[in-house]
Amino acid sequence: KLAFTPIAASASLLFSKLPHSCPFLFSPSLPQIKIQNPSELLRKHVIDWPWLPPLEPRWLPWRRLVRMVATTGVVLRSRGNNSCNKSWTGKLAWENKTLQPRHTKKVFCMYVQQASKSKCKVAIKPLELENTKEPPLNLYKPKGPYTASIVSVERIVGPKAPGETCHIVIDHGGNVPYWEGQSYGVIPPGENPKKPGAPNTVRLYSIASTRYGDSFDGRTASLCVRRAVYYDPETGKEDPSKKGICSNFLCDSKPGDKIQITGPSGKIMLLPEDDPNATHIMIGTGTGVAPFRGYLRRMFMEDVSSFKFGGLAWLFLGVANTDSLLYDEEFTNYLQQYPENFRYDKALSREQKNKSGGKMYVQDKIEEYSDEIFKLLDDGAHIYFCGLKGMMPGIQDTLKRVAEQRGESWHQKLSQLKKNKQWHVEVY
Repeated sequence: KLAFTPIAASASLLFSKLPHSCPFLFSPSLPQIKIQNPSELLRKHVIDWPWLPPLEPRWLPWRRLVRMVATTGVVLRSRGNNSCNKSWTGKLAWENKTLQPRHTKKVFCMYVQQASKSKCKVAIKPLELENTKEPPLNLYKPKGPYTASIVSVERIVGPKAPGETCHIVIDHGGNVPYWEGQSYGVIPPGENPKKPGAPNTVRLYSIASTRYGDSFDGRTASLCVRRAVYYDPETGKEDPSKKGICSNFLCDSKPGDKIQITGPSGKIMLLPEDDPNATHIMIGTGTGVAPFRGYLRRMFMEDVSSFKFGGLAWLFLGVANTDSLLYDEEFTNYLQQYPENFRYDKALSREQKNKSGGKMYVQDKIEEYSDEIFKLLDDGAHIYFCGLKGMMPGIQDTLKRVAEQRGESWHQKLSQLKKNKQWHVEVY
């Protein structure tokens, strides 16, 4: 199967005449490509583009593309329907085997961004994934894990980010279905250092994709993983003996590597869909954004006949700096596409200041919008928290202080939110 690849902004002229209904594929973490000779685009990159519309002579870019194809030995095959709600099957294929580059074996994880201001959504399958009444739970357990394979591992933070975070796509073949907000367990290879002879214990990771996966076919799941490293406080040097076993295994994985997974698990973070016009306030730090990416793709990217979202999704994301933002272009695109249904606030602790002149954390952003947030909660909004355990004390203190300023008891309000199933927390 051929790999997805990015089309650079510098090559956008080639595709400037695409119909506005056609989604556009891009990869946020790969460098932008400066194309001096257009034919180099096809010499270096192979495209598997399921939404490629059929060739039509009136589209000048396609004529240019055909000329480029002729000079590279590549054949563009396209068939399908102009309706963006149907799966197009056009693809670039190397017909001249002697010209086939090594890059065809390299797989890049892709994200989908709408090409224009149209609200065309992506077709998904199999539709049977919508038929189940209850979420799948613990289909595979630690003593009998499922052996999946790695599709791609992609660094998704910039060079100035503290640490490395990767987007990892796993092929489960449709055998480990899940719902948005659930987690997979991963068993890293090797022995448990605390129990010689026993396998490593399961590590839980929130799933960062919808039930259809990044390829929209129900066969993959994505994880958002930060590589855990340890620096000696005295020497300031990294100590490899204390690095995170599972996170480093995942971030170092290569396409085709086998991985043992368990689950899916968890019900507390499931996205309630009984009211498609509900308000969802999502507060995440770092890789805690994972389940929210799944929610937002389901709300704004996928064409799900049983769930037509018309409410408000409000994401608060806390990271260190701009280079640390995760899936930022994806979220920014939703903001442009659905300004009435999506809000996006970022807390950059090393670049922004709060009203007191200190570092800006998510709790400071919450306080900034506290009156609005409390009103939305009073009206039945769901609020979600995901990230490191250390985020919750500061957030709880802020919410308690705001409640007292409003003359309310935070203890009573929190009890009511939990009783109404509006309060969702998953920290680690």
